[in-house]
Amino acid sequence: MNPLVTNDAPDFTAIAVMPDNTFNETFSLSALRGKYVMLFFYPLDFTFVCPSEILAFNKAVDVFKEKKCEVVGVSTDSHFSHLAWKKTAINDGGIGNVQFPLVADLDKSIAENYGVLLDMGIALRGLFLIDKEGIVRHQVVNDLSLGRNVDEALRMLDALQFTEEHGDVCPANWNKGDDAMEPTAEGVAKYLAEHN
Repeated sequence: MNPLVTNDAPDFTAIAVMPDNTFNETFSLSALRGKYVMLFFYPLDFTFVCPSEILAFNKAVDVFKEKKCEVVGVSTDSHFSHLAWKKTAINDGGIGNVQFPLVADLDKSIAENYGVLLDMGIALRGLFLIDKEGIVRHQVVNDLSLGRNVDEALRMLDALQFTEEHGDVCPANWNKGDDAMEPTAEGVAKYLAEHN
């Protein structure tokens, strides 16, 4: 898998189940240009770790939207499977009416283009932060059994937006409201002297 960071996010057009449970047969990544996008892949509907992640993203979806970021989930299931899972109550193994699109990658081309497709035909847990110009600025890929941290995804979005606005760089463990570093030798030295 080659990193996509600093490259154009591979565009796609596919069928997606929308928040209102309708099918958008021409859902495309390029239609979201001008917004940040948190694109995440998960292995399969009706599984174990996947609903915990999807529900965690759904719980934070309004926070992402406040930051002008769209959340989009993708798996190699069909749109019919996505809809059935959404229509299944959480207590019965479903995900309920999540409020972001779930894309059907039935031909597996999207997962393949993002470098997360396994030989068995399902996707690893890939997460890609895409900026308003359609450039991948952050990516992380987990094995099937390792769930992601939505707070970390939000932290990376905050860091990206901070660096775009201020030109400073965000050091290790930076959180919104923390000091950043000027991207100069003097700025780094000053930061390290004050924070170590």
